[in-house]
Order: sequence, then structure tokens, then C-alpha cells
Amino acid sequence: MAISMTDAAVNHVARFLEKRGHGSGIRVGVRTSGCSGMAYVLEFIDQVEAEDQVFEFGDVRVAIDPKSLVYLDGTELDFVKEGLNEGFKFNNPNVSSECGCGESFNV
Repeated sequence: MAISMTDAAVNHVARFLEKRGHGSGIRVGVRTSGCSGMAYVLEFIDQVEAEDQVFEFGDVRVAIDPKSLVYLDGTELDFVKEGLNEGFKFNNPNVSSECGCGESFNV
């Protein structure tokens, strides 16, 4: 099981970690939410938990808990700018449907 990150996503996270001044990377996960069932969670972390699966992209570490990894396997994390909006985009091959607002998904 694995995930990947585009160069844009790696560079964005690295810049934020540098500005933050501390931290070991980011945690990516899923939680029950929204009208389709699941939503992505992304947060900075100061340490990795023992059960986490850790992926390294240069100086950027991504930690994922085992339950979330099942839903995120094969996902590419990207950082995109579209007009005035910018943010992370999850290219997840496991998604079978998404809600109309794009906030949640189903597998």
C-alpha cells in the first residue's frame, strides 16, 4: 500500500513546515463526514504515531493511520491553483462517487 505526492504538493508542504518552524510532516487520513460518507483530513504533526505508515518525499514525511490507508491506497496528493483558489487535491482511484459540493466521497 502506498500514496504519492506531486512536486507541487511536496514543495507546498515543505514551505509551510519551514514557516511553522517545527514538525515532522503531515498526517493524511479519512473520517466519516458529509453527505457521501467520508472526508479527507490533513494536518501538521510534530511526531509520528507507532502504528502509522510513513512515506517520505525528500524532506516531507506523510503519516497515515492503518484504517485510513485502506481508503487512501494509490492516492496521489497534489497542490493545485485554479484561478483565485488553491488547495490540495486528492486523486484517489478508490473513490466510487463524490457529493455535489466535493467535500465528501464514497468508496
